[in-house]
Amino acid sequence: MIVVDTNIIAYLLIPGKKTAEAEKVFKRDSQWSSSRLWRSEFRNVLINYLRHEYIDLIQAFDIMNKAELLMKGREFEVPSPAILSTSFNSKCNAYDCEFVVLAKELGVKLITTDKLVLREFPAASISIDAYLSNN
Repeated sequence: MIVVDTNIIAYLLIPGKKTAEAEKVFKRDSQWSSSRLWRSEFRNVLINYLRHEYIDLIQAFDIMNKAELLMKGREFEVPSPAILSTSFNSKCNAYDCEFVVLAKELGVKLITTDKLVLREFPAASISIDAYLSNN
């Protein structure tokens, strides 16, 4: 099991430059977990794609449905005190710290491309490239 942030889910389900890497991560470990926050952030990603006309509304519905099926049963509520203290004691925002706290609680790594998260939480997070080059 691994924790993924919203961007990793988006890379997997929305074709783009990092899709192949996300597919390799999924092939290596398909037990993805995330904070429930991923849903709201993912909807925002889809809205941006819609507004830039990279996808249409029907595609957005389909992608969201696939994402919800992918993450079903593996979404977690993360305790606010832990998020607030983790964020306060770092340079990261509370949104990013939801994923960090979840990874720490589950005792697994957070897969992310967020450079600040990787820098602030090297014990809890790992980049896609580093994850794929391990083992």
